[in-house]
Amino acid sequence: MVSTYLDYNATTPLRPEAKQAMLAVMGAPSNPSSVHHFGQMARAHVEEARVNVAALAGAAPENIIFTSGGTEANHQALHAFPDRVVITTPVEHMAVLASAPEALLIDVDEDGVIDLDHLENLLRSYRGGALVSVMAANNETGVLQPLDAVVRLAREYDALVHSDAVQHFGKGFTGLRSSGVDLMTVSAHKIGGPAGVGALVVRDRLPVPPILAGGGQESRRRGGTENLSGIVGFGAAAAAVQAAGDGWLIQLQTWHNALEEQILAASDAVVFGRQVNRLANTSAIAMPGRMAETQVMRFDLAGFAVSAGAACSSGKVAASHVLEAMNAGDLAHQTIRVSSGWASTEDDFNRFAEIWLQVYKNQV
Repeated sequence: MVSTYLDYNATTPLRPEAKQAMLAVMGAPSNPSSVHHFGQMARAHVEEARVNVAALAGAAPENIIFTSGGTEANHQALHAFPDRVVITTPVEHMAVLASAPEALLIDVDEDGVIDLDHLENLLRSYRGGALVSVMAANNETGVLQPLDAVVRLAREYDALVHSDAVQHFGKGFTGLRSSGVDLMTVSAHKIGGPAGVGALVVRDRLPVPPILAGGGQESRRRGGTENLSGIVGFGAAAAAVQAAGDGWLIQLQTWHNALEEQILAASDAVVFGRQVNRLANTSAIAMPGRMAETQVMRFDLAGFAVSAGAACSSGKVAASHVLEAMNAGDLAHQTIRVSSGWASTEDDFNRFAEIWLQVYKNQV
């Protein structure tokens, strides 16, 4: 039975603050659009959560559009401007790539970092008519993209910028205002909130039409009765992240660095993105000659939950499209992702390093 969880980039354990806040609003009638006392109480809870999420996202509360999660928020952003050509990257989450299958793709290097010269060439061809969607941090490798440079180029060519910031949100991301992006996607369950709720964050005075019609919720930008308990949990998790400061991220980075150094010193492993800026909590580690799905199963049997750097469909594991775009060759089939978070401990890393080496030596 799995006892140690190291798959935070997939989803995080629910923070106690989020659980407590959600339980407190469950049970009572809770349609925030109702004008009676119950509805107004629900509305107050939603707006308090909106303030907390906005604070962590570096945006004004009125610019938060609550959604069912990051996938919906990405879809809304990418379909809000049908007259614009979408320019994105081959290392995006599939929620972006599947939502814009006709998008133009920016070249990336062996670390998965975009080629800014190629982006500028694309923007030059579509001056005034492009929407650039570049993720803040990669969900598989943790590699950060140069959003500041993307924004500067976009402004020069009158393009809009969207960023899927799901993985970077709550992990040192500067926020919407500081980054300069026009639209940003965030999600609750990657910061210790519940699954099934996220938000599209938009800059001031940027009109975004709804993709779900049928009601005037979210200032007429997303129809449907708000998910009160989910939104409240999102808000509580966002407040908890802000209260925690940055010390925990520094600690996670120290533990990840030590893990990688121990593994690299004793094996022919490859750690992707090690020479560029990455998230503090993510290590994409290839074990040459061992298929990723086999590694995941062996680690699971040894009591550790990690994931393959690959997409799963119908029980089959495919090579990671991210690593393939990075020209990783066979290593695209042989990489696992170790990702940590708010409840991780140094002992988790120490024990995982031991087990990783045992798997490498075929002792487990």
